[in-house]
Amino acid sequence: MNISENTMQILKNYGTINPNFIARKGNTITTVSEAKNILSSCNIEEQFEQDIGIYDLNEFLNVLSLVDQPKLDMEEKWCTVKDATGRSKVKYFFTDSEMLTAPTEKMIENASNMNDFAATFDLDNETLSKVKRAAGALGHSSMKIEWINNSIQLTVFDTENPTSNSFAIEVPGSAENNGNWVININNLKIVPGDYEVKVSNKNISNFIHKEKPIQYWIALEK
Repeated sequence: MNISENTMQILKNYGTINPNFIARKGNTITTVSEAKNILSSCNIEEQFEQDIGIYDLNEFLNVLSLVDQPKLDMEEKWCTVKDATGRSKVKYFFTDSEMLTAPTEKMIENASNMNDFAATFDLDNETLSKVKRAAGALGHSSMKIEWINNSIQLTVFDTENPTSNSFAIEVPGSAENNGNWVININNLKIVPGDYEVKVSNKNISNFIHKEKPIQYWIALEK
């Protein structure tokens, strides 16, 4: 089994959400943060022939980086990571899935079936980068999503101080009624790219990548 660059990018991203990782049989990988406030699902090119549990995904990715063009030979309780020539190899043991934090199929199913959204907007990679830079410059960690004057406005602000400095930018979108929702910018652990974003009054948001078959559900602040 070979791991593509696209899948490596997704796995690196998932490692920032939760080091625990379970790859279920098939071609769909998922993850959930320890706090259960970030959930993600992605269809990948590879096909896993069995369930495997990894305690530290970042360590596993570092192991893969030890060899060129890593190839995985799967066994029941471990895999052998080989390079393209077969000269270098690493034996890596799996972890019992019951010891790991991972989303259940029901969690993914419930999230995927959500359709009660109050606002939808486009978030391109450049805008997301501006939002994160503004958060760093101003020292804030909250972003308000607001439907105002027939447009969606994203505002980086301090929830504890209404007179603090803020950064605002308009994005294309629509909403049913005037309203606002707040998300923790530190939870925007998503792969780079352009997204369609949906927000619900049930304190959940859905980030759908426009080019890759990956999406995230991220909790909103109450």
